[in-house]
Amino acid sequence: MSNSPSVLTELLQALPNLRAQTYFKSSLTALSHAMEDQVLAESTAGNPLIIAAFQRERFYRQEAHRYRRIADKSSQVYVLSAPETEFKHNSGIYETIAFTPEDSLAQEWHLIVIGDRYASCLICRERPTQDKWDSNRRFEGVWTFDRQVSRVAAQLLLQRILAYRPELQAKIEEATQTWLQPSCTAPPRGIDDNPDPFVQRLITYLQAGQYKLIKANRNLQDKEERERLLNSITGAVRRSLDPEEIMQVAVEKLGQGLGICRCVIYRCSADDTVATINHEFLGSGVGSIKGYPWPLKDNPLFQEVVALKEAIAIDNIDQDPRLGEPEPSTGEVKTLVKSCAILSWMLVPIFYRERLLGMMEFHHCGPAPTEWEDDALTLVEGVATQIGVALIQAESYANLQELNEQLAALDRTRSNLVAITGHELRTPLSTIQVCLESLATEPDMPQELRQVMLNTALEDAERMRKLVQDFLTLSQLESGRVEWNAEPISLEECVELSLSHIRAHNRGQEVPVIVNQVNGETPMVEADGEWLVELLTKLLDNAIKFTPTNGRISIAVDRPNPSQLEVTITDTGRGIEPNRLETVFDRFYQEEGALRRSRGGTGIGLAICRQIVSGWGGEIWAASDGKNHGTQFHFTVPIVMPENPNLGVEEVAPKKRKATSPRIASRSKKKQKFS
Repeated sequence: MSNSPSVLTELLQALPNLRAQTYFKSSLTALSHAMEDQVLAESTAGNPLIIAAFQRERFYRQEAHRYRRIADKSSQVYVLSAPETEFKHNSGIYETIAFTPEDSLAQEWHLIVIGDRYASCLICRERPTQDKWDSNRRFEGVWTFDRQVSRVAAQLLLQRILAYRPELQAKIEEATQTWLQPSCTAPPRGIDDNPDPFVQRLITYLQAGQYKLIKANRNLQDKEERERLLNSITGAVRRSLDPEEIMQVAVEKLGQGLGICRCVIYRCSADDTVATINHEFLGSGVGSIKGYPWPLKDNPLFQEVVALKEAIAIDNIDQDPRLGEPEPSTGEVKTLVKSCAILSWMLVPIFYRERLLGMMEFHHCGPAPTEWEDDALTLVEGVATQIGVALIQAESYANLQELNEQLAALDRTRSNLVAITGHELRTPLSTIQVCLESLATEPDMPQELRQVMLNTALEDAERMRKLVQDFLTLSQLESGRVEWNAEPISLEECVELSLSHIRAHNRGQEVPVIVNQVNGETPMVEADGEWLVELLTKLLDNAIKFTPTNGRISIAVDRPNPSQLEVTITDTGRGIEPNRLETVFDRFYQEEGALRRSRGGTGIGLAICRQIVSGWGGEIWAASDGKNHGTQFHFTVPIVMPENPNLGVEEVAPKKRKATSPRIASRSKKKQKFS
């Protein structure tokens, strides 16, 4: 019997006009009790036929006391159940039939009552629910007071009983002859034509109550799920201080939790023209728009969200009047909607104290438009608030980190300043003091030694003057108080002036060979002549400082593009490690350390060079293959562009060359005066 068909299936096949309905367990319990009460309420039962099939023994035990009372009214009582502990075949006060757990009866609930004045049957099969929010047991089946339907159902169950207990053949034949033959006496008209109206109202009430309860439970579960989703997103974004990670976590959890076709988040401000999609969640079969330029200025939906400072939800984008305006005002957005297959659109702004930080967008892509629920809109607005707070916290943390780095840099600068200036000032001051004390206390000192003392004191005084001058120059450049007098000048003359300064400063000393490859064919440049000479002088002085006397220094010029010249000063000195090529331009940078260097200097010469080049909008950088491989310092300077586009730069350069010479020459005399 393990493969026996369902009794409900057999009944529906025998009576095709019957239609199965859905019942809840509470409704079936009430129906069963009402049918059993019909038997118990009869004073003269007339030996009615009662067949009850329970799914499990434990369900039978809950009703066993009622069937002991029913057995007092009739000898034709049959109870079927799947055994669990003690239930078995037995012919006691009523017949018990233990069917196998594999029988289809294990999934069914049956009760048939046939008497002189009534007939009713309940034939149901349990239907597994797929609703995760509803744990109520549901059944599909037939409940009727129709005597003919009851007879057919009873015949089907008696055949199932006979298969398990053949010894009941005679008793079953007696029941068949008494109640199941078409010739059996029918009750007077009107007695069982209609079911009890009270029972009908009761079942209707129970069914309606169960549906209401399911709906309420589903609403509660939905609310719980939304709160859980909101809490999970809040917890996830608060655990990170990286804005990119915050938005990616939010978009993934929102997309998964709401089942959206496409969910995107992007950073933007109210005045932005376009944004870039960097974070998205995609449903199955939905195309990606990551990396797309997203129009904002010409998007009426975005502009309305910014103006109202609240979200908008569009159920059907084709019927939205804001996109019904003629092109070109909405042409780009219409193209976007078509290419991205957007049917329904929801935009939720991310604000923090009236400041727009970004936008969340939800796209439904088919097959038909959808209706955005108010609960979903409320949820995403709450998420947007949390994301706004998290982004501000991330920005604050980043600003704090940057401030801490600046403070640490200032502290290092202070330490370097104290160490370097202390060393650079104390050493020449000590020398000057010793020389002057010797001159004052030794009147009989030979003239030659007196001259040596004076020269030494003058050299160290000049060293101190240059130190103070460099500090003042860097301070002036960094404060922005410099007035740049840009004018057409000759790069060749500036190089010659800087070489003149170098020769005057190093007179009487051995220096590396300096090769000047800048000639008169070089185009005129647009720069402040005094500062350009200062830049070249400091770069050459730096090259001389770290290049041995048998080394070589060259000055070359190149034209990487029509608007710029690139000047390169190359030396064969000790070189720079690749990881320090950027830091050499920092203030007070000393590659060997403040107190362990083999060459003098404050470490601000290259910082001054960077400030000078920045003044005319150029670039400066260093290149080196490492220690003992020399160094190349490059900087760019703008070329004088011709007023007549039909003329080349070289054609206008000679015309302006003389106009700039006096300013540079006067600077040269001033420098030589202090050398």
